[in-house]
Amino acid sequence: MAVLPIYVYDQAVLKRRAKPVQKVDETLVRFVEDMFETMRKANGIGLAANQVGLLQRVIVIDVSGMEGLEDAKPLTLLNPRIVEEEGDVAMEEGCLSLPDLRDEVKRPEKVTVEFVDLDLRKQVIEADGILARALQHEIDHLNGVLFIDRLGSVRRKLLRGRLNKILKGEVETNYPIVVSAQTPELHMR
Repeated sequence: MAVLPIYVYDQAVLKRRAKPVQKVDETLVRFVEDMFETMRKANGIGLAANQVGLLQRVIVIDVSGMEGLEDAKPLTLLNPRIVEEEGDVAMEEGCLSLPDLRDEVKRPEKVTVEFVDLDLRKQVIEADGILARALQHEIDHLNGVLFIDRLGSVRRKLLRGRLNKILKGEVETNYPIVVSAQTPELHMR
């Protein structure tokens, strides 16, 4: 397994809508393993394929490091889509593509998500709490949406200085990053 570089703020690959997965092969399975390795190295709980340069509708989530969720199984979701939402709750979010930046985001409290697993079986998951939050956050990534896009314009202006530091790569991370002046994104593998 390999730790993949994570694309950070203002990279074109983060603003594009990912394409549906058409087939599962060894290359995709290895890529998913690398996504899990990358997410864990970065101390994240979720990662979308476009965050590591691949415009495919793939996300990985592992909330088992969270208190009270130690028994949660890691999830790989292909072509996920939210089919039902309920309630509203505001919670602080962070993002591996926006290092050192956190803010409060309002999202549905509960979601139902349909997806396909690595065996191409259709699945449905109902989630609330941090798992619902992670699912929504990562599905947003697949749609070219960052959590800061959900903030009001005044709040985004207040974050401009920190966003500029990320843009220039003036952040410290324990994982490799790709900033705007570096490698172009990988659209498909």
